[in-house]
Amino acid sequence: MFSPKLFTCLKNYSKEQFMSDCVSGVIVGVVAIPLAIAFAIASGVTPDKGLFTAIIAGFIISAIGGSRVQIGGPTGAFVVIVYGIVQKYGVDGLIVATLMGGVILMIMGFAKLGTAVKFIPHSVIVGFTSGIAVIIFSSQIKDLMGLSIDKVPAEFIGKWRVFIENMGTVNLDAVILSVMTILIIAIVPKLSRRVPGALVALIVVSSVAAFFHMNAETIGSRFGDLPHTLPVPHLPRIGIARVRELFHPAMTIAILGAIESLLSAIVADGMIGGKHRSNTELIAQGAANIGSALFGGIPATGAIARTVTNVKNGGRTPVAGMVHAITVLVIMLFLGAWIKFVPLACLAGILVVVAYHMSEWRSFCQVIKWSQGGSLVLVSTFLLTVFVDLNVAIEIGMILAMFLFMKRMSDAAIVKTYAKDLEDDETGDDYPLPKFSIPAGVEVYEINGPLFFGVANSFDEIDRQVGARPKVRILRFKDVPIIDSTGMQALRSFYNKCKSSNIKLIITGLHVQPLNEMIKSNLYDLIGEENVFGSMKESLARANEMMNPK
Repeated sequence: MFSPKLFTCLKNYSKEQFMSDCVSGVIVGVVAIPLAIAFAIASGVTPDKGLFTAIIAGFIISAIGGSRVQIGGPTGAFVVIVYGIVQKYGVDGLIVATLMGGVILMIMGFAKLGTAVKFIPHSVIVGFTSGIAVIIFSSQIKDLMGLSIDKVPAEFIGKWRVFIENMGTVNLDAVILSVMTILIIAIVPKLSRRVPGALVALIVVSSVAAFFHMNAETIGSRFGDLPHTLPVPHLPRIGIARVRELFHPAMTIAILGAIESLLSAIVADGMIGGKHRSNTELIAQGAANIGSALFGGIPATGAIARTVTNVKNGGRTPVAGMVHAITVLVIMLFLGAWIKFVPLACLAGILVVVAYHMSEWRSFCQVIKWSQGGSLVLVSTFLLTVFVDLNVAIEIGMILAMFLFMKRMSDAAIVKTYAKDLEDDETGDDYPLPKFSIPAGVEVYEINGPLFFGVANSFDEIDRQVGARPKVRILRFKDVPIIDSTGMQALRSFYNKCKSSNIKLIITGLHVQPLNEMIKSNLYDLIGEENVFGSMKESLARANEMMNPK
């Protein structure tokens, strides 16, 4: 349940790997600085909150997490959630919600729910991820273009209405700096894969803005100087009423954190050929969010882009992630005074690139092209994320996906009836079914697929199609792997109809789960052990005995 990868990796740890982890950790730490600041500002809090999160949460996630190479910290996925919580409940409300979300994540880990993420449909994940990308892009238009707007509305439509109304206040210097940032981030990887484009853009654009005295708002001009130390851990007052009020936001933080962190861990596994420990990872993510909240930070989770950067630069153990957090701390302590000169247009350009990569537009187009049902789930989740709320989007997306799954299962599950001879292309348990002749007065019902509530009414539909009533019915269950409570109730109703019509019922080919369910529901005893068989041959022999009693 809880087995940190760090302890496993240190058993055969070498000096060469330590040096490689340190180099990678420093590189990722430097990359994390502009991202942590940008995500914090986009979330509606001060830039230092992002740094505190990268340091505290980033260290805890690596130290006790279930992945060898996971890098944790603030991410773009949380921007929408955090901004909404801050607008509605304030920074203190965000801290309490983050703490509660951490507790929920730990409970999920100890309850062994780490593997549950694999049941979230791909269309739902792509839908809300693409929606978040659109919202992040929209939130950066003000700083991207240097618009003079006092307060930007939280709603998507209202936000763009204000942008359009204030297009006359565009700051040309801010536009130049943001375009420079995007171009540098796009060009640098083509020259060198090991050099972080965001870092190069941060240094070059900040230098250009300072050298030419460009008229562009900076971190310092909006937020003042950054702190040179970590804050003292503290918590705002928490009462029962506050907990109830913030439970829904906290649950959203926990669910989104679980999804993002485990998806990132899966991506990392594919790159290094490893296997993460999902429940341990959830526990670590929970502890990290609790730690972040204690130091006034924002929600944290696994960061896919930084994790990939870590792997590409040689990081192979959690030591790299711990060095990354220490690097952020050292830079904040000794170089924090320089960070205030970074133009906000530069950070906006970085986030626009983040939003582009986060949009998963290729996956979006593939789902639209390949799956009609998946398209419905995808587009619904996307539109609800953008125009309504992420919570509603995930809930509705999951409900639509479940209905779609049930529809497909219902279409796949078939109940066939044989009253004379079995079809030539069928095969039986012991022999090809054509070798079995069905006596007059006997019907064979063959069920293909799971018998659940989506197909439970198939019995009634088949029963209405049959003309003369048989004397014996055989239900063939060899292709029924599972049966649920509604399916069991339909089967019981079918048995009662047979009994009231004086029709004998025989069951054949039961798998373990359906057999156990029949025993627990007492239906097995009602049908009778003497009428339950493992093969079609035995069932037809029993039917002949019933038709011709001695």
